[in-house]
Amino acid sequence: MIRATLLVTKGSNRGSRFELTSAHDAVIGRSVDSNIRLDDSEVSRHHARLSFDGLHFVLRDLGSANGCRVNGHPVRERVLEDGDTLALGTSQLTFQLSDSAHPAMPDAGQIRFVEDAGGLKAGAIQQTLNYDETAPVPLEATQAGLDLLYKVAEELVTPVQTLESHLQRILELTISAIGADRGCVLLRDPVGADLTVMAFARRDGSSGLHSQMPVSRSITDYVLRHGTAVLTSDASVDERFTGGQSIVSEGICEALCAPMRGRADLLGVFYLDTTTTLEQAVSGAPTGRLTEENLRVVVTAARQTALAIESRQFQDALVKAERFAAMGQTIAVLSHHIKNILQGVRGGSHLIRMGLDQSREELIRQGWGIVERNQTRIYDLVMDMLSFSRDRVPVLKLTDLNKLAAEVAELAAARAAESGVTFEYRPAEELPPASFDAEGIHRAILNIVGNAIEAVEGVERGAVVLQTGYDRVADMMLVAVSDNGPGIPEDQRQSIFNVFESSKGSRGTGIGLPVSRKILREHGGRVRVEGGPGQGTRFVLSWPRGMATVQDIAALQPRHDN
Repeated sequence: MIRATLLVTKGSNRGSRFELTSAHDAVIGRSVDSNIRLDDSEVSRHHARLSFDGLHFVLRDLGSANGCRVNGHPVRERVLEDGDTLALGTSQLTFQLSDSAHPAMPDAGQIRFVEDAGGLKAGAIQQTLNYDETAPVPLEATQAGLDLLYKVAEELVTPVQTLESHLQRILELTISAIGADRGCVLLRDPVGADLTVMAFARRDGSSGLHSQMPVSRSITDYVLRHGTAVLTSDASVDERFTGGQSIVSEGICEALCAPMRGRADLLGVFYLDTTTTLEQAVSGAPTGRLTEENLRVVVTAARQTALAIESRQFQDALVKAERFAAMGQTIAVLSHHIKNILQGVRGGSHLIRMGLDQSREELIRQGWGIVERNQTRIYDLVMDMLSFSRDRVPVLKLTDLNKLAAEVAELAAARAAESGVTFEYRPAEELPPASFDAEGIHRAILNIVGNAIEAVEGVERGAVVLQTGYDRVADMMLVAVSDNGPGIPEDQRQSIFNVFESSKGSRGTGIGLPVSRKILREHGGRVRVEGGPGQGTRFVLSWPRGMATVQDIAALQPRHDN
């Protein structure tokens, strides 16, 4: 099975990653029933379809209002390549093939290092060039050379998952541009002197899995030692293959080796050669094709590639450090909340033990109430973590919103009574049938109601009101949760939706509101905050009603048995 991903890099869903497989089509759109749902008003309900044709993933426009663009070009249908950028509405997504879908990394068996008996002879060097001499592109550069540098620069900023894919593509472009027959990219081991094959290609397009490319050890050592690019001459003076390994038997005509110099170190080399037939070698006819200009262009391409590799290494290290920091923060926050919950369980257990020892039923009931409340807290924490950690398509089912909200109200009323808070539920009259994920919406409402109760706990005459409603003009379902607490300042309204950021100190987990907003976004909806300091707070949840069939409506009606 071929796998790929779509990473949203621009738009309200930025940072979301969607998995693709060759086994199933995926519809991209704004509708809640889309496999890849984008919270973007410029995206059609069913905007485009991604399918696998047996060889490639293909993007097809589904008659969208604003169309699809791939790498800046409008398309109706397009075969996607690794790193392509898709623009749908105001959202941008990057298509990336999984590691398993990339060509196999070259192995050491494709390259054979030749240990030259006499080392690199001066007579074999036709041209040398220091990397810093190529800072300006030569005025006499041909169009092919300039095209190569442009394509290399473009490739280096193309988002792909693997470094090997970058290097393979750049090597293929280089071989084609200068007319070499074979080539490889060799990177130095960070802790040793060994060279690792990162890419290998032939001009005919084959990967050469069953043919080896001889690489002169003396040439690569010379380039790495001096930081100088080398272009060797033809067979008449080339002495690399002495000691029984003749230039004729190897079929080598010329070799070009360029250093990959980064900002402070040599990372490896580009090594390319041209080959000759036995008849050409015997006839003595000149077969040299590589020029000084080719050398300059390859050195510049190698330099660009090395700088890009260093930047990638820096970004990888930065992402890794941020990932470890996020893991540390997550563990610390969860440990803190779990510790508080366990302390509550221990306190309740202590009361239960006292009640058993003293045969006092009131202590047992009091202790069991504490244990039950903390069981609910740990359950809610785990469910919120699960909801926040995974992207999913809501399971749409025709549901009575008033009935669902009543279930939340029943749970909240007991909690409000324990906290000395007045709780009221005001269901709307004659709500239309609606299709939504009942479990998800239940959790979203419960989280916000729970936050409201905690916000007014300790407030004189603290009160929370839960309401349902329907916006006929926008065809949106509505749920409002109001409280008469201290209110939320304008500058804090966005931060309250950041995970692990809570305005309630140790009482809050900082994940309830982010989960509620995530669930509403999965439904194509919103969470709006109203009010301010001294005015209380009102959270309004809104989401599309969805399409209900006649059969769905009939199934929702109560059955009357005769």
